[in-house]
Amino acid sequence: MDEITKIKDLTPSSRRVNVVGKVVVLGEPKEIKTRFGEDKSVSEVIVADDTGKITLTLWDDQTKDIRDGEVLKIDNGYISLLRGHMRLNVGKYGAMAESEEEIEPNEELDMSEKEYEYQYNNYNNRYGNQGNRGNGGRGGFGNNRRSNYNRNDDNEE
Repeated sequence: MDEITKIKDLTPSSRRVNVVGKVVVLGEPKEIKTRFGEDKSVSEVIVADDTGKITLTLWDDQTKDIRDGEVLKIDNGYISLLRGHMRLNVGKYGAMAESEEEIEPNEELDMSEKEYEYQYNNYNNRYGNQGNRGNGGRGGFGNNRRSNYNRNDDNEE
């Protein structure tokens, strides 16, 4: 079995992760219009393992067979930020299936509750957003995305 990443160990730069979590909240689907003008259905499902919980974003038919209390295994998932908060995604290169694993969910630590502030770096340059500041005009492939996010702590008085 591929290595499983615990929910408490997910970061804004987590990619290609395998996560097993129990559905503790099954959100209702909402109809939205994407930035490309398409109408899509999106649902937010909260999954938890023994270390914490996170919001899982599911699109269109991904939610049709999911039940409250079901244990899901997400293969090749990734983290995105929605308004500074982490969301676990399956994506087109990932897979999701029911798991037989027994999980006692820990809902104390909410990984989607923490807010991260995006710090400018070379990542933006790949998309032509910021010219070639900070990368010497080399096309903008940053060397460590992990350093691009800082947690906003309320203790900064």
